Amino acid sequence: MSGIARVEVIGVRVEMPSNQPIVLLRETEGERYLPIWIGAVEATAIAFAQQGIQPPRPMTHDLLNTVMERTGHALQSVLLTEIKDGVFYAEITLEGDLQISARPSDAIALALKNSRPIFANVDLLAQAGIDIPKDPEGEGEQEEAVERFREFLDQITPEDFIS
Repeated sequence: MSGIARVEVIGVRVEMPSNQPIVLLRETEGERYLPIWIGAVEATAIAFAQQGIQPPRPMTHDLLNTVMERTGHALQSVLLTEIKDGVFYAEITLEGDLQISARPSDAIALALKNSRPIFANVDLLAQAGIDIPKDPEGEGEQEEAVERFREFLDQITPEDFIS
C-alpha cells in the first residue's frame, strides 16, 4: 500500500487516566481516525492555532512561521510519514519542494496557523489508524465518532503502537 490521504484535525483530547493529550485527526475521504499522543505544550499550540488564538509571546510554531515568512519559504503542506517505536514522524514541505523533518505536533500547528493541508501516508493510517464507520444518516457523526474514540482510549495505551 502506498500513497497519501488528506486528514483534518478534529481536536485535542486528554486521554484518561494518564492525562496524556492526544491530537485526533480524521481521514477526509475515509473512515479512519489517527490519534497521536503529544505533550501538553504541543496540545496547547495546536488548540490555539485551531481556534486562532494569538498568545502574548510566540510559541515554537509561531517562531518558525516568522522565520519562514521572513526568509521567503512559505509552508506548502504537512505530511505525517510514519510511526517507529511508538514515535510519530512528519515532514513539512516549504515552497520550492524543500522538505524538513518535524515533530507532528509542530507540523500540525504550523498547518493550522497557515491554513495549509495535512496529509498522512496511507501506510501510517493502516498501521496506527482506527476505523470508525460514518453514520449513514450523517446526523451526530462527529459526536458519535468522538464518543467511540473515547471508548477506544479507555482500552489502549501509547505502548500499543510500538512495533
